[in-house]
Amino acid sequence: MIAQLQLPRSLESRIGPVTIRRADAGDLEAILALMHDDPISAARGDRPEPGDEAGYAIALAAIVDDTRNELIVAEVSGEVVATMQLTSIPGLSRRGSTRLLVEAVRVASKLRSSGVGSAMMRWVTDVAAPAVEASIVQLTSDAARSDAHRFYLRLGFVDSHVGFKYQVGS
Repeated sequence: MIAQLQLPRSLESRIGPVTIRRADAGDLEAILALMHDDPISAARGDRPEPGDEAGYAIALAAIVDDTRNELIVAEVSGEVVATMQLTSIPGLSRRGSTRLLVEAVRVASKLRSSGVGSAMMRWVTDVAAPAVEASIVQLTSDAARSDAHRFYLRLGFVDSHVGFKYQVGS
């Protein structure tokens, strides 16, 4: 189970120590600010409007309560500067192996290229994936995120698949 991850944990980045920990309800505003700080997320509607807080709070509680999920935040000097969601997915393919899915990776724009994202992703591949006995770490990235694609390739990820989405209700 993903809940066995030993957190909080200190990671090293080019700007110094970064603490990663499990997110809680008190982090909601900071996580929403990170989503709003990202132009691609903001363009698809992740711009919290008055009245949206309840829906986001329900989603955060559902993630926190699900033992196959972790919502992680990264702090520098006590400020939440990054986030990501990890989901452990059991499967039949690859001889019944488990996958660790990384989603919603966001680093504050002022700290991109600071090593915070690299430290987080190294922790995912080197610590989190083995801890949940995952044989593969996978993620998707919006086609418009060319900088992110170079980042993931530099970390050793392979762009091996084409993803598809279907918008329900359209």
